[in-house]
Amino acid sequence: MTEVSIGEAARHSGVKVPTIRYYEQIGLLPALSRTDGNRRLYAASDLRRLGFIRHARELGFDIEAIRTLLTLQDDTSQSCASANAIAKARLTDVDLHIRSLTALKAELARMVEGCRHGRIAECRVIEVLADHGECAEPHH
Repeated sequence: MTEVSIGEAARHSGVKVPTIRYYEQIGLLPALSRTDGNRRLYAASDLRRLGFIRHARELGFDIEAIRTLLTLQDDTSQSCASANAIAKARLTDVDLHIRSLTALKAELARMVEGCRHGRIAECRVIEVLADHGECAEPHH
């Protein structure tokens, strides 16, 4: 594959042009070759790197975690302990988020069940939204 323009890189990687520029600006992409007209050129390795970043972002990894993972990827002789620790931390975050969403779902179900086509004066949805103390879960 020959080097491609930023538009073609965006189409191939699924990453929007402004985001590609941002990744270059913050150093997630290495310095790119440029045309005589100063247009960026993306090699196959750059497109693979963009795909890696896109997938990591889809999984919810933050920029600094991705930066570390890219550094690890660039030196394959290293132990995978650091990559594993980053993934474990993300898994912990996801577990906490799931617990929070489960509590939120239960609270909303209680609110809906408590309302059941009554009058606004007795509406559980309005009561709970007006007074957080009425929530079964203190943190959601």
